[in-house]
Amino acid sequence: MWQLFQFPLCPFSRKVRLLLGEKGVGYELVRESPWARRDEFLDMNPAGQTPVMVDRAAGVTLIDSNAICEYFEETIEKSPMIPGSAADRAEVRRLVAWFDQILYREVVAPLLYERMEKRIVHRLPPDAKVLREAMKLANTHLDYIDYLIDYRRWMAGPLFSLADLAATAHLSVADYLGGIDWRGHEPTRLWYAGQKSRPSFRPLLSERMEVVSPPDHYDKPDF
Repeated sequence: MWQLFQFPLCPFSRKVRLLLGEKGVGYELVRESPWARRDEFLDMNPAGQTPVMVDRAAGVTLIDSNAICEYFEETIEKSPMIPGSAADRAEVRRLVAWFDQILYREVVAPLLYERMEKRIVHRLPPDAKVLREAMKLANTHLDYIDYLIDYRRWMAGPLFSLADLAATAHLSVADYLGGIDWRGHEPTRLWYAGQKSRPSFRPLLSERMEVVSPPDHYDKPDF
């Protein structure tokens, strides 16, 4: 049985969990707080980052969300998440990198630090200036996603893909932390409402992070 080391608001773990859900892969969740820097976890992943997947019986350890997703894409035929032609697959990977790197760096990481890590680890209040800037940049990212969805059936083109899962993972964490203003972004809001209704996403929406509560609309598909 696979074990997935993660914490509820890790967007990279969420991306992996969404892919595993779409492909029907079973696993056990193991709570890991990477800021605790546990020796046992660092022995598995010296980078000290989630997610990590382990199959102890098979002696397999997978590190990094993209490496994990590619592993299951290569080994599980059900529900291809990097589909289409070589050009199609390149666009999926481009957008996954956009969400994992730029959206995460500009929006999700500041929100996580200010509204979660500061509160849980440092017992400090958030910096309002940093939050305002993250929310401003979130609006810019939503403009870009609106544009993509206006011209495509799904995020990367005509087929549902890992790009949709990556966007869902990061936006869901930002939304949990109150960093998303959906007003004026109807295309993205409707797309995200559809994501909320997918069976792979429903278990994630029911989970909560200690001492950090989401907005009332967070787990409602119709919001």
